[in-house]
Amino acid sequence: MDRLLGDARAGPFFLRQPTLADLVVEAIHYNERALSQYVLHAFVVMPNHVHLLVTPKVPIPQLTKSLKGITARRANQVLGQTGSPFWQEETYDHEVRQEHELERIRSYIESDPVRAGLVSEPSQYRWSSDGWAVAH
Repeated sequence: MDRLLGDARAGPFFLRQPTLADLVVEAIHYNERALSQYVLHAFVVMPNHVHLLVTPKVPIPQLTKSLKGITARRANQVLGQTGSPFWQEETYDHEVRQEHELERIRSYIESDPVRAGLVSEPSQYRWSSDGWAVAH
């Protein structure tokens, strides 16, 4: 699925818009810090999808509903759309069982913009856990 999303040439790429990508990153941090829904390990907001590596403190469906709900409402306001779904209904989750797997997945997530040809180094991509800290 990740490879299909990364190679996609059609479909909505709303998250290419810096305003919308910023909005999603801010919601990711808000849900961690203010709502305490998870411990955030890594994230990346790509032009057509998002990767999030967390240790959840609430059930996954509650976490995704919260993130998708607020970001969809705000993004649709920016786009001037109403009644249109912003996110796909389904999500793909995977339980991480070992520390070395967590590090492998973190590296995979933060390297996604490099694999997609958006930047040459992960820290250059401001909409990721690696680049956001550099930009802010």
